[in-house]
Amino acid sequence: MSVALLDHFSALQDPRQSWKVLYPLEEILLLTLCATMAGADDFVEIHQWGNEKINFLRRLRPFEQGIPAHDTLNDVFNALPADVFAECFTRRAEGLRSETLPEIVAVDGKTSRRAHTKEGKPLHLVSAWASRARLVLGQDACDEKSNEITAIPRLLERLELAGAIVTLDAMGCQSDIARVIRDKGADCLLALKQNWPLLYAEVELAFSDARNCGAGHETLDKGHGRVEHRTHHVCNAVGWVKDGARFPGQWDFPGLSMLGRVQSRVERDGVLREETRYYLSSSALSAAEFAVAVRSHWHVENRLHWVLDVVFHDDLMRLRTGHGPQNMAVIRHFGLNLMKGAKGKASLKVRRKKLAWNEEYLYETITQR
Repeated sequence: MSVALLDHFSALQDPRQSWKVLYPLEEILLLTLCATMAGADDFVEIHQWGNEKINFLRRLRPFEQGIPAHDTLNDVFNALPADVFAECFTRRAEGLRSETLPEIVAVDGKTSRRAHTKEGKPLHLVSAWASRARLVLGQDACDEKSNEITAIPRLLERLELAGAIVTLDAMGCQSDIARVIRDKGADCLLALKQNWPLLYAEVELAFSDARNCGAGHETLDKGHGRVEHRTHHVCNAVGWVKDGARFPGQWDFPGLSMLGRVQSRVERDGVLREETRYYLSSSALSAAEFAVAVRSHWHVENRLHWVLDVVFHDDLMRLRTGHGPQNMAVIRHFGLNLMKGAKGKASLKVRRKKLAWNEEYLYETITQR
């Protein structure tokens, strides 16, 4: 395997007593990553895949002691420090990003229904998704969706965000989170809902005056019997929010430059549904740029969460002890990034099958730089 790939995990200390180690940590990581990409969904399957593919694995590392038992794999991943493992992954992901265009980084959470934290609650992961590069940049675990407020800043602190636009849903619409993003040299675009009722009402009122809206930008999406028409407006008259006079002690948005509104009309099966959403932005985007940024945020749903469920069977993963659930989530994210860099234009579902069928394709994918 490319030495550079494993170098990103050099900070990861083997949690086992050295005199008991028969299977080097880098071999366990390599086995688990390859097997996961090739279709294995749990440690029993990873062990079986390794036994079948031992000759392939020895092209990359010695594997002098053969393949560890599934219990050994389980014990190692439960014991690996989840925060350090996640940081190692982030360093690798940062090296894959393109520097040619400003990135839109969508931060969003997903609950794995069958994987549990050490406290026995369903694992909830907050992930950062680079929309243009289509890469997972990092993740942080919490035991409930309501705890995203504490997980988001931890994740953001690990990321290189300078020049990016970070988008979050209403759960992340917090002054402290906005400040972390601005301190990292990035701009933020936060969805505003009635968790800030006074501010929401004032923003709604601001857009009721057509003089504040400027020219709008319209988009139309069709597919699967669904037609969605969206109209985007921006408002740059934000002084009344920035000075905080209207909301003493309640709201302090650092560097606020723009308010945004999206009006959507969705028709499906003859039923029409209308919705209006509001946003706060530290970047003075045009209506067209605002439309791209908002749309990019929702890519995290069908290009990350959906892929993890449908391609990697994330919701079927039964891990409920130690750090195993968080660490295996990192492995799946790592595999997803590598699969996106693999040759060919096939879907990720087909690529995963091809990785299982074609050893040369797997070798090329796992050794890519």
